[in-house]
Amino acid sequence: MGVETPSVARRESNGAILVVRVEAASAGRNKESTQSGDTVRMARGRGRGRGRGAAGTRGRGRAASTRTTTKRQIKKEEEEEEEEGSPPAKLQREESTNTQLRRAINEAKETKSDTPKKYKCDKYVTEKHPKAVILEDYTCMLNQTNIGHNNNKFYIIQVNKEGKKYMCFTRWGRVGEDGQFNFSDDNMDGAISSFKKKFKDKTKNDWDKRDNFVAKAGKYTMIEIDEESDEEEDTVDTGGTGGGIIKKELVANFSLPCSLPLRTQIMIKLIFSDDMFVNQMSSMNLDVRKMPLGKLSKVQIARGLEALLDIEEALKQNKPRQTLQELSSKFYTVVPHNFGRSIPPVMDTDSVVQQKKEVMLTLSDIELTQSLQKNQDKDVAIHPVLEKYQMLDCKLELLDKNGTEFKMLKDYSTACSGTRKGPLLDVWKVDRGAEKLRFSAHDDIKHRKLLWHGTSVAVVAAILKAGLRIMPHSGGLVGKGIYFASEHAKSSWYVSAHDEKFEGERNIGFMFLVEVALGKESSILTPDGSLKKAPPGYDSVVARGSSEPDPKKNKKIQLDGKDVIVPLGKPVPQKEWSKSNFDQSEYLVYKESQACIRYILKFSFNQ
Repeated sequence: MGVETPSVARRESNGAILVVRVEAASAGRNKESTQSGDTVRMARGRGRGRGRGAAGTRGRGRAASTRTTTKRQIKKEEEEEEEEGSPPAKLQREESTNTQLRRAINEAKETKSDTPKKYKCDKYVTEKHPKAVILEDYTCMLNQTNIGHNNNKFYIIQVNKEGKKYMCFTRWGRVGEDGQFNFSDDNMDGAISSFKKKFKDKTKNDWDKRDNFVAKAGKYTMIEIDEESDEEEDTVDTGGTGGGIIKKELVANFSLPCSLPLRTQIMIKLIFSDDMFVNQMSSMNLDVRKMPLGKLSKVQIARGLEALLDIEEALKQNKPRQTLQELSSKFYTVVPHNFGRSIPPVMDTDSVVQQKKEVMLTLSDIELTQSLQKNQDKDVAIHPVLEKYQMLDCKLELLDKNGTEFKMLKDYSTACSGTRKGPLLDVWKVDRGAEKLRFSAHDDIKHRKLLWHGTSVAVVAAILKAGLRIMPHSGGLVGKGIYFASEHAKSSWYVSAHDEKFEGERNIGFMFLVEVALGKESSILTPDGSLKKAPPGYDSVVARGSSEPDPKKNKKIQLDGKDVIVPLGKPVPQKEWSKSNFDQSEYLVYKESQACIRYILKFSFNQ
């Protein structure tokens, strides 16, 4: 099976760098066909166009900009960005990819929130002392992984106050388990002293100097969580059976009818569903109890990426396995994983590191979606589902299942015999507003195709909000671009679906159809991960597959007055490319503005 790898993007949010996602059907590896039955859930590690969007809250990020921009200005900006080396960040050409990423990581780590934090008692404290609160900020979550000793454990310390009673509470155990806990009653000074002593014993750091925390070998490390998001967990049932529970978001008059079509309401509820996010995190072996949903920290995500860069560089330098074991332990310490009683695996190959990068990027998208909800101004007169829809800053038009447009896209999704099976449930036409203006800078390009882009359900909201972007450390078998496929059978296997029941449906996954301004195509038959732009005189790169949808069955449609090819034919052998290392074609553009999302399709996959 070919390995799809993701492109990534970043946004500025109050000075912080937020890494956000993009898919892209990446080039197949040495004749490995996606027509096998294996499902790759998280295969976006290096440059897969996945919607790793520019992301951001409303009005942030270039994709969401509302300023008036001419086509000439857009092209000028792109030329300047090419000269600088990276579209989103304008980083120096001489810097390595990892240097660029480390800079972004450091910016995220240095960002401090001015919002007063709220702290929540451990669940076992609340059970026994329901009126207890955290004393000041005396609470911490610690984690330690040591692969050599099969250690993968946590330690929680708190000072709790209930009336005039003070307690130092501790809970410890293996990641993924509840563990054991203990209370020690004392006066305030005694409880604080016990807390500080325990913190020092476990970390070799002083609590009062924790802002300059330094991880020590063989000791626990602090886990950063976004405590300021710890709000009342009020929820409302928005109707339907199963999965219809979402946060109330302080909406009082939610009984008002929602103006969205019912099928659109169900889709919006799913892409913002806490249960869905938890399911996706658990599928990646992440311990959601140590990284609670809604409290994901940009800092912790940045530290995880930094740990992965250390492993990546150690692999390049052929460091001994003991070094890789220690660095892997560091990563699992920073980003708690639930491996049960199994020994945490050593990350000893580049593919594993890229896969873990993808995990971190998924976390970034989840953090983005959660922050969208936290930062939204609450309107007591609006239905909560409509409110979430409006957060996306895009228009979704549900297509009539009996219409010719829906039927054409359904035919496109079933043209390949080796595709992932499952009915097409819904299709929405997507209008991301400013994206069309950006796309219009390429009106002179005549050759365009409507191409596939698979993704995880956990990142759909981030993509709709921000679009497809490229990040400094993105890459893949055909370089640092946004990847697309002409075969549903290629991209569908990279969709990470929600496998729990939701509103009476199961195994729900989403795919995007994107109009890509391909222009003059440069063809390659072997991987070339060094590509950062199309060769001179070309607009795109195509990794030619030995099979391709029958060109005789191509259909031309009109989108905004432009002819766009839809490859509706069944795949047929391509004699000209019979010696290609790629079974299925991959289409790459190296400018974000050459892609415009046109449709989002919802499937119920059988596998």
